[in-house]
Amino acid sequence: MTTTARATVQHEDERVRVTRWDFEPQESTGRHVHEYDYVVVPVTDGQTGVITPDGTVTSSELRAGQSYARPAGGEHEVVNTGTAPLAFVEIELK
Repeated sequence: MTTTARATVQHEDERVRVTRWDFEPQESTGRHVHEYDYVVVPVTDGQTGVITPDGTVTSSELRAGQSYARPAGGEHEVVNTGTAPLAFVEIELK
């Protein structure tokens, strides 16, 4: 059974929520839907598996400092599929 990654809200106000996610290997965010547009800033290099509701798994390679953005509405679970701890900061735009 997969355990849940550690989410630490670093800042929240009426415009943004900033959360740092820390994952050991095989830890997961759990399945969730993104309520807001968001930006992810990897803190460490790592590998993830993104699992969609239909069970499709998409592998991604994260590089520290190489950000990406996604629109609201996405539903998925993110798993650290690498062999080392993984961390990223998620910035949600309210």
